[in-house]
Amino acid sequence: MHGRDLGEASVLVFAHGAGGNHLSWWQQVPHFAPRFTVVTFDHRGFGQSAEAASGTGGAAFVDDLHALLDHLGIERCTLISQSMGGWTCLGFTIRHPQRVERLVLCDTHGGLVSEAIAAAWASSFHSAEHATVHPAAGERMAREQPALHFLYEQINGLNTGHSLEELTALLASAGAPTPEDVKHLGLPVLFITGDEDIVIPPHVIEIAATYFADARVE
Repeated sequence: MHGRDLGEASVLVFAHGAGGNHLSWWQQVPHFAPRFTVVTFDHRGFGQSAEAASGTGGAAFVDDLHALLDHLGIERCTLISQSMGGWTCLGFTIRHPQRVERLVLCDTHGGLVSEAIAAAWASSFHSAEHATVHPAAGERMAREQPALHFLYEQINGLNTGHSLEELTALLASAGAPTPEDVKHLGLPVLFITGDEDIVIPPHVIEIAATYFADARVE
């Protein structure tokens, strides 16, 4: 498993989404590294972390993160996740709440399932806007910030290719927590969402936040 550990202060652990790898945090690492220990890693099957054909995929994401933190001697940290990484970080928080100080869920509901989330997601489903535009970046980013859209695609291109069906199966195996699983979590949770996100729309995030005892949405 590929990971990087930078610094000797309070720990921030960044978990990337399905369209990225540890390089996705190229802006956050230099910003936070002067003040925090910053840990980035590649999920199994992404970036430089290998996954055997017979591997367990998303079902091992939480155990992989647990093993990585143990290997680095990190007892407690803040988890910061994006998209697919939310499945990992929320799952880890549910199973090991004593090891998480704060949880940040960016453009993700962490796999939470409820009737309200399912209804909201179904009512706002959008297909990819154009074959040449990555849906996680969006048409306006491709038009107004072509260099960043190109960088996003290049970082994504370092991963082993996953079909939509494979990604769906990967997330299904990563877990599906319920409101009952999260309502007793006492740590602060921050949701960050983009107004134009078509993958996990803002109102889905807003519903997910209501299931936590201490959560806010930006």
